[in-house]
Amino acid sequence: MTKIQNFTKGIVKENPVLVFLLGLCPVLAVTTQASNAIGMGIATTFVLLCSNMAISLVRNVIPDKVRIPCYIVLIAGFVTLVQMIVEAYAYPLYLSLGIFLPLIAVNCIVFSRAEMFANKHSPIDSAIDALGIGAGFTLALLAMASIREIIGSGSLFGYDLPGLVDFSIPLLGMAPGGFIAFAVLVAVINKISNGKALKKREFGCAACPSAHICGKAGDK
Repeated sequence: MTKIQNFTKGIVKENPVLVFLLGLCPVLAVTTQASNAIGMGIATTFVLLCSNMAISLVRNVIPDKVRIPCYIVLIAGFVTLVQMIVEAYAYPLYLSLGIFLPLIAVNCIVFSRAEMFANKHSPIDSAIDALGIGAGFTLALLAMASIREIIGSGSLFGYDLPGLVDFSIPLLGMAPGGFIAFAVLVAVINKISNGKALKKREFGCAACPSAHICGKAGDK
């Protein structure tokens, strides 16, 4: 895999939201406005980048039996850092994202890249992977938020759109609207890829961080 392929795979083929269906809580919760989506995407990408590089650097030092707790400590530290930065320099965004900003610490997207990629590759490749996955996550959030904000409130980035503001559908701004927009985007990705965004052989227990516990590490 070239470095370009490593980056671009996270945008469509291995999009963490629309293909792997990971990190759906913030996707459904913060996408009522496009500005919130971009803020969450940037914050998550920052944590992904820092944690991937850090884990790649210390992967040969951390004993295998305690690697998951070590990942948690590293990721939680970077999440705390980004939370403090957002609170200090983008306080309205900090209030808008609410609890979902510190919950990046338990986002399965971050942990999956740490275990499946950073733990096995160099810091440079891990950084590229993080940027690609972060870009895919941010684009998925932005697409969701754009659909919901434009149709749900007739605005975009908080600015009213002439001709739409008086004909909005408030349902899109509510919880059911999040599921509707998400379903539409997943259907579009499946249509674009002819249902092959993720090959069947990529599913299974082999890549699960807990596979060794239940004894299914060799399952496909």
